[in-house]
Amino acid sequence: MTPDELLSTTRAVRRRLDLTRPVPRELIEECLSLAVQAPTGRNRQRWHFVVVTEKEQREKLAAVWRAGMNLPGAPIPEEDARRAYAFPGSMERVWEGLRHLYDHIHEVPAFLIPCITGRTENASVLEQANTFGSIMPAVWSFMLAARARALGTAWLGPLRLEREGAQVLGIPYERVMQVAFVPVAYTIGTDFRPARRVPMEEVTHWERW
Repeated sequence: MTPDELLSTTRAVRRRLDLTRPVPRELIEECLSLAVQAPTGRNRQRWHFVVVTEKEQREKLAAVWRAGMNLPGAPIPEEDARRAYAFPGSMERVWEGLRHLYDHIHEVPAFLIPCITGRTENASVLEQANTFGSIMPAVWSFMLAARARALGTAWLGPLRLEREGAQVLGIPYERVMQVAFVPVAYTIGTDFRPARRVPMEEVTHWERW
């Protein structure tokens, strides 16, 4: 794939994860070795990556994720809803994929839980941006590297019941924050296409808003 193809076809994969094929440890390590080349604020490298492949651990985490998904969520703002539903059928496919994943999440062969040292509760916007900006590029690099190796991923988190997830994984909750919950598997087929988005002009502002 060219860089443009890689960037434009790295999708959140939910329904097309191959639940029957294990993901080799060395392949995940290759993706992580690329992930840690991502930018990180002041070169602090506060990131940590918990990889879960053991069946019992996967089942425990799946239960935590499902429990969180059953909690009531905040309503989506009207403007967000307008963009999400701009193309007929798009969100319906998202919900169908999410329902499929809800039923089969425990069968996904590997999970990645990216974490960062430090918590942002009650932090300033600047501190929050600096913290998340020091880990999210690495996670996206992991997802791109996975796509280049015929692996699919989806950003599902962080776990809404983060403390319970920390207990399962032994993460020191008081000083380490989970950033995402990422299923990792080979994909069923590799023919992913660019997504339909609202026009670039609608979300691009030159010189001023």
